Amino acid sequence: MEAIYLLIPIALVFLVVAIGIFFWAVKNGQYDDLNTEARRILFDNDKPAVKNKADGSDKTANSENKTQ
Repeated sequence: MEAIYLLIPIALVFLVVAIGIFFWAVKNGQYDDLNTEARRILFDNDKPAVKNKADGSDKTANSENKTQ
């Protein structure tokens, strides 16, 4: 029974912290766009690897030299 006197205030502190974090996330726009992140994993925009016939190395279309 004595443990309840300690556990209830600790649980209330955790509850207040969790509610505070939730309202902070809503205020900062964390829940504004739920669909984009869910679809990102489904649609892959990377181009497939292209095999270089000269040296046999695999290179993706995105790994070209971009320091031009």
